[in-house]
Amino acid sequence: QVQLQESCPGLVKPSQTLSLTCTVPCASMSTSGYYWNFIRRPPGKALEWTGARSYTYSIYYNPSLKSRTSIPGDTTKSQFTLQLSFVTPEDTAVYYCANGEEGCKTSVGLADCTAWGQGTQVTVSS
Repeated sequence: QVQLQESCPGLVKPSQTLSLTCTVPCASMSTSGYYWNFIRRPPGKALEWTGARSYTYSIYYNPSLKSRTSIPGDTTKSQFTLQLSFVTPEDTAVYYCANGEEGCKTSVGLADCTAWGQGTQVTVSS
């Protein structure tokens, strides 16, 4: 069973960059077929797939967030990070990291995400 643990950015001010790191202590990020995802749930809304990093180090973006998103990784530390720039209150959400095969990397394929972190609340407010 893949385990994932999110960091805790907490409160982020508008226009700043949200940085959220996911640690994968017991699996290799290079395992064939694995996609490492960030997913969020804004208050009162559905889950929204945010972006992903593949086992071949390719990056996939939600088109609506692409211009503000980067997802660097550090396989030596078994970590991948969501960096979301110029945040607004609309980016307030519970953020999750999740693992699965290729279907996981879309908002309509979240049922294919087989392992999830516990989630962390991120609030954008001045």
